[in-house]
Amino acid sequence: MSRTVPYAQVDVFSPQPYGGNPLAVILDSSGLSDEAMQSIARWTNLSETTFVSSPQDAKADYGLRIFTPGGEVPFAGHPTLGSAHAWLEHCGMPHTPGTLIQECPAGLVTLRQHAGKLSFAAPKMIRTGAIEHDYLESLIADLGIPADRVVSHQWVDNGPGWAVIRVSSAQEVLDLHPNFTRAPKAMVGVIGAYPKGSPCAFELRTFAPGVGVSEDPVCGSMNASVAQWLIGSGEMTGPYVVSQGTCLHRAGRIEITPGDDGTVWVGGHTATMFSGSAVI
Repeated sequence: MSRTVPYAQVDVFSPQPYGGNPLAVILDSSGLSDEAMQSIARWTNLSETTFVSSPQDAKADYGLRIFTPGGEVPFAGHPTLGSAHAWLEHCGMPHTPGTLIQECPAGLVTLRQHAGKLSFAAPKMIRTGAIEHDYLESLIADLGIPADRVVSHQWVDNGPGWAVIRVSSAQEVLDLHPNFTRAPKAMVGVIGAYPKGSPCAFELRTFAPGVGVSEDPVCGSMNASVAQWLIGSGEMTGPYVVSQGTCLHRAGRIEITPGDDGTVWVGGHTATMFSGSAVI
């Protein structure tokens, strides 16, 4: 028998209305099977749809499952911020004011509220190091990047399977027209720097054909792990802003803030654009 539950659609990572990455949030997923969650995620056809539940861990404020149209992922960034936003608006009360603990398949994720925005603590990466030569060759062929334009590359996997390639400029990132034939299951980002003094430090694009998303408009998990790489290598030492979604007519702005304890915080604007109920 079907029932009606609260639902929200949240715009994440943009100060401009409808300029970020939309997220569908089912605010009561109790009793839903994995198959039903996947069916809903395919139907919404957004890069992610999330399902909120009561947590199993007493330290957590709420539980979360995250589905793309192609399958479940253990962690993702914009769903983390957007779900926390929707949960708070739906009268969620965290154990500790100003701090939220999300329980998801990747473990417990800490979020904080500051100056009217939410940010999450970047989770530890499960895979790092240089991308293997043969796989890198396949990626740059599909992305259309000449080998001599690759500045650096790295596995930056915090759950979804991310790898990233750095090129010398933001314009090179914007000029990409990928065609994933050699690496159809790729989960890859490409990042390039803007000139010094620009409002944003980098342009980033994220391609996820491996989970049925040709290009993610604004990707928190990729930004989180890339930030850990750049800060850990000493390339970046202070707060910075990343632009994403430009080629999809979005205005994503991801705020990266290194903490004194080594934590990398990833934040940005969140706003509910649609709210109501869903039949599940």
